[in-house]
Amino acid sequence: MARVLETFRGMVYPWQLDHMGHMNVQFYTARFDEASWHFFASIGITLRYLREAGRGMAAVEQNTQYKRELVAGSLITIESELIEIRPKTVRFRHRMLETESGTEAANTELVAVHMDSVLRKATPFPQSIFARAANAG
Repeated sequence: MARVLETFRGMVYPWQLDHMGHMNVQFYTARFDEASWHFFASIGITLRYLREAGRGMAAVEQNTQYKRELVAGSLITIESELIEIRPKTVRFRHRMLETESGTEAANTELVAVHMDSVLRKATPFPQSIFARAANAG
């Protein structure tokens, strides 16, 4: 089983609510995006690496399930785990929890592509990232 790590902790603000009084889907996605960067860093895909190597990451697939409404003041935690890493792609999952109860509010599974930032095309991960990913799994 993959190692689960906490990649986000925060709260829902009143300005993030939709007309029905709960957190709008755009903010679930934004929080999952922030968690993705912490997840990437845990396997060696840091801002420094991306800049120095001329690399980037692009989401190519995302499947989100909304399970519980979150309201203003709700505390949230996101836990992330590696599902699979391939030569040019990584697949991972985030679970958003309502922190006080531990109840899952949403989850998402993503596939991201490792890219050459100049050529704008997929390129293999270096061995160092595979090694870090192996320790995350």
